[in-house]
Amino acid sequence: MSRPRARSLLPGAAGAYTRDHMNGSAGDLRVPTNPGDLQLLVAAAAASVLLIALLFIILRRRQSERSYVDRLRDREERLKLALWATGERYWAYDVVAGKLHRLAAESRETPTGDLAEDVADVGDVVHPDDLPMVRQRVEDYLSGHTDTFLAELRVADARGEWVWMRARGRAVARDAQGHIQRIAGTALNITGTRAAERELRISSEVLRSMNEAVAVIDRNFDFVSVNPAFLRMTGYDEEDVIGRNSSLLDSLQHDTAFYQHIREQIRRKGRWNGEIWQRRKDGEEFLCQIESSTVYDKNGQLILYVAVLNDITQQKRAEQELRYLANFDTLTNLPNRSLLSERLSRAIVRAHREDNRIAVLFLDLDRFKDVNDSLGHAAGDRILRAAAARLQQTVGMHHTVARLGGDEFTVVLENLEAPEEADRVAREIIMAFEAPLLLDDRREIAISPSIGISLYPDHAHVPTELLKQADTAMYQAKAAGRRTFMRYDDAMDVVVRQRATISGALRKVLDRGELRLVFQPQLALAEGRITGVEALLRWHSDEHGEIPPADFIPMAEESGLILEIGEWVLREACLTLQRWRQHGLTDLTVSVNVSVLQLLRGDFPEVVSRVLADIALPPSALELELTESVLMANAEHTAAKLQAFRELGVSLAIDDFGTGYSSLAYLKRLPITTIKIDKAFIGDLTHDPEDAAITSTVITMAHSLGLNVVAEGVETEAQVRFLRGQQCDEVQGFWLSQPLDAHACLAFIRNWRPAREPATIQPVAAP
Repeated sequence: MSRPRARSLLPGAAGAYTRDHMNGSAGDLRVPTNPGDLQLLVAAAAASVLLIALLFIILRRRQSERSYVDRLRDREERLKLALWATGERYWAYDVVAGKLHRLAAESRETPTGDLAEDVADVGDVVHPDDLPMVRQRVEDYLSGHTDTFLAELRVADARGEWVWMRARGRAVARDAQGHIQRIAGTALNITGTRAAERELRISSEVLRSMNEAVAVIDRNFDFVSVNPAFLRMTGYDEEDVIGRNSSLLDSLQHDTAFYQHIREQIRRKGRWNGEIWQRRKDGEEFLCQIESSTVYDKNGQLILYVAVLNDITQQKRAEQELRYLANFDTLTNLPNRSLLSERLSRAIVRAHREDNRIAVLFLDLDRFKDVNDSLGHAAGDRILRAAAARLQQTVGMHHTVARLGGDEFTVVLENLEAPEEADRVAREIIMAFEAPLLLDDRREIAISPSIGISLYPDHAHVPTELLKQADTAMYQAKAAGRRTFMRYDDAMDVVVRQRATISGALRKVLDRGELRLVFQPQLALAEGRITGVEALLRWHSDEHGEIPPADFIPMAEESGLILEIGEWVLREACLTLQRWRQHGLTDLTVSVNVSVLQLLRGDFPEVVSRVLADIALPPSALELELTESVLMANAEHTAAKLQAFRELGVSLAIDDFGTGYSSLAYLKRLPITTIKIDKAFIGDLTHDPEDAAITSTVITMAHSLGLNVVAEGVETEAQVRFLRGQQCDEVQGFWLSQPLDAHACLAFIRNWRPAREPATIQPVAAP
């Protein structure tokens, strides 16, 4: 069967071509002459051209689209780099929908990664306190009151924390009526900038409000800036000072070399503190306390000097007056009790070195009260002045005559070879008062003294005891009929015997096991947990009953027994804490009070180290407490001693802070870790503004020095709230617990359950 012939795709010309091609030779091509066939051929050619053109257009469009996409990607990459480099975020606000679109680079560390976008309601992003302001700014912009939307506001970041942003933007889309449909712009995180600006404003305001004069000086010692206090102090105007050399204030009381030396010290050491005379604009000279320091840039290069100046002219005058008032009696101009104690102490040292005797004569004018009441206080003052002059004249200027108060006088006689010399001087004084005292108005008054005598080293070795025994002997002289003298002996004072009895019992207290420790917990306010305890010493004598620490501890210090007792307290406290640690209380610390004798005598750091090693207690679990007066008594020597404890790893605390006199210059040098505010300030801090101010100041000062603060004697919830508000670290007192024995204290700590919120912590009843 023959196959059908293939039908031509193009009839006419194409068919003819096919037939001719089949019938003729391959090279014999004939052009169609039929008009219809020619038209078909032209149409086919045109279709081919159109197809090729269409393909070309499609190809060009695809190339254009790829180029457009590439440009979009390039722009997105540029936007991503810009947002990453500047730290800004792109945002757009849909006014109609009320939606906020935010766009930012996903990676903060590198410019790689995609742009992240989130969409949210404005109220979900903006801080509630800032939302009204933001809406008002948007409304102002939409209404045309402002040319640009600009606001500083807090927004929630990816971690849900509030950060400050500065957002600015403008309209990017409007409707047919010209109403804004969309606002877009950028937002920059300014949290750090706001904090820096705030600190700068605070620093500037503090500088302006300071009572101390502050001057900023360049490396040539030319004034760069001064505060108002400086202008008030010197009398200059700001334009008179800025740009001029600090020698403008140089006084004629110092030569030029003196000031050059000071400036050279500042250049070499970077700081200088001292007192120098300066001169105001009107030429008046004033004594100035200057504390200068150097400001360096981040590369350690000197930029400026800062000098703080205080006019201490009146202060020095006041100090001289106070020094006189502190040491002399204003009525008689004789040394007072303070200066007497100082001179008597020095006399004792000399007598001990030279093996001499000292006599203390305690005088009291007989029936002076009756004379004072009958003649009046003005006449009484004149009698006292006349008696002081008579007494000094009798014993001579080379002996100390002091007035203790009222009608009581004291005479210190040095370099005595025998007790009888003191008796002789006492007789001379009594005889001198045989002659009437002549008052200012020429009135004569007859008055006699009664005199008590105590001797060093026969009766005592310290000033207080010598004065006390002389006082006791004086009362015996009055009892003997007045106008006489008596020398002290042990039979005069029953109290002295009782003290001796207690002192004797104290020597056997360790052998009898009569000492015990109680522990008072300390609470960390921020954490609401018990962080440590203070060990307190108690003595119950079988013969004398309960004896207060204030009575027997001074005796122990005087006798030297405090060294042995102190080591027992230290070891017992550490043993107790070690037993508690075995019960799981591994984060507790124990505080132990240290006597001045323990600190200054022997090698107490070695004792502490040995006790810790024997008990296997880590040094960080022990805190030693020393009173403020002990630390400040000899700050230089004390600092060296305390450094040994810090090298062991033991913490150090100042106990009863505020009751003594602390030098901040030494305080910042002492290696202490804790300050314990005395209960005298805590008791009335909710009622006494001065106590509250002192307490707040101590806490702030301690924190600025990096010290922990413990408030003692806390008894009320109001006190706790105040201390928490002032960011006090720990509290101790009856509000939390009374001192407890070891077992009761352990139970108290283990049963302690703080509330969830620190503000609602309630004390747990002591067992």
